[in-house]
Amino acid sequence: MEHAKKASPIDRFLRLFTDVHPGESPTALLLTLNVFLLLSSYYVLKVVREALILTEFGAEVKAYASAGQVLLLAALVPAYGMLASRVPRRRLINIVTIISMACLGVFYLLGEAGLSLGIVFFVWVGIFNVMIIAQAWAFANDVYTNDEGTRLFPLIGFGASSGAVFGSYLSGELESLGITQLFLLAAVILGIALVITNLIDSRERRRTESNVQDIHTSGILPAATDQLRDKTGEFKVAEADYKAESGHFQVIDPKAEPEDEAPKSTGGAMQLVFRSRYLLMIACLMMLLNWVNTTGEFILGDTVAQAAADAVANGTAGDMSEQDFVRNFYGSFFTVVNLVALLAQLFVVSRILKYFGVRVALLILPAIAFIGYTILAFFPILVAVRWAKTAENSTDYSLQNTVRNVLFLPTTREEKYKAKQTIDAFFWRAGDLLSALLVMVGLNILMFETRHFAMFNLVLVSIWILLAVLIGRRYARLTDAAAK
Repeated sequence: MEHAKKASPIDRFLRLFTDVHPGESPTALLLTLNVFLLLSSYYVLKVVREALILTEFGAEVKAYASAGQVLLLAALVPAYGMLASRVPRRRLINIVTIISMACLGVFYLLGEAGLSLGIVFFVWVGIFNVMIIAQAWAFANDVYTNDEGTRLFPLIGFGASSGAVFGSYLSGELESLGITQLFLLAAVILGIALVITNLIDSRERRRTESNVQDIHTSGILPAATDQLRDKTGEFKVAEADYKAESGHFQVIDPKAEPEDEAPKSTGGAMQLVFRSRYLLMIACLMMLLNWVNTTGEFILGDTVAQAAADAVANGTAGDMSEQDFVRNFYGSFFTVVNLVALLAQLFVVSRILKYFGVRVALLILPAIAFIGYTILAFFPILVAVRWAKTAENSTDYSLQNTVRNVLFLPTTREEKYKAKQTIDAFFWRAGDLLSALLVMVGLNILMFETRHFAMFNLVLVSIWILLAVLIGRRYARLTDAAAK
């Protein structure tokens, strides 16, 4: 029915970037704006976070605080899952966002009182980042069918990429504002995003659930139920063929009564991940991805620091100090990475998904990483490290970010809201923890040099590639099972 509509000028314009069907542009643009605002808010806070933690405590304490995020997430993710099993999606998002805004208000008051915020705020921002962004993508997954999401997620991903750039730019332009005023700015941006989320929810409920009794709609049912998004846009309870393809580990009692077809919640957040082969493989892949990437960031940082020291010692740095050399390098590096990621998100990602599919898209980043770290294992010089990480990071921020969210399209609502939080928060941060452990052991016990860290990453990337192949196969079967 949607395809019978006439394409609007906006629909036709957006087709420059992805395959937009008639009538789809309003919700797609609202979701893009929503993610743009959330990432803008986060990057404003990220700048504040770095300023507070580094000036108050230094880089070593910052590393320890990162480990603390994992421990807190282990407690918060199950609590989030319990809430998602009890309230509808709109109320869930409203509660979590309003609590985040209230926290920013508290940070403002404490900052104005002159209290030290570095460690507490650093940990809070790390949790805020993964939970709020994962929630936004879970909502987008809940709104769209598999076909719609595969086509339109590249556009929404552009909102994330451009929001990151805008938030960083905004922080730099508002130097006249104090640190504490940026807390309030971020809270206002969050409030605008929340209004947009509520607007999208109302619009999409009218579009897909107008013929459904209120008691059975997403406005009344909890966010986390064992429902799938049907190809028609309606919700249905997951059937046995889906559960078999997902790889759920189940024990069936032959004396049990037949299952009620009413949607329900079926487990805790962590339990959902460990009882599904599909979700567990995604969790392991995300952990490996971040482990590789974070170790690569260490390789880059160590190489840049050494190059800066050499340049100053040799007199080739001109009037620059080591700090100036490092700052100039990273300014140029981040600019190129973000520009490449934005262009790829606009013109490349949707075409890869359309013409090659998710299974191929999953293999592109690990292939790039494998080539990059192979080069670094033999030529660990700054120019090689820089361009290897540029290719890796820009692909991660564009194609990989879109694909990792597409993977949840054929899952149940419970898996979208609960398991996705577990994977995007706990397992992702676990990759940071493993990287920190590797660096500590590698430097202090194994006496690793740069090439040794690159070689270790090659082993991890090889496992990553195998997981990507297995996930791609199961994704294809799940898509078919969910569409039946």
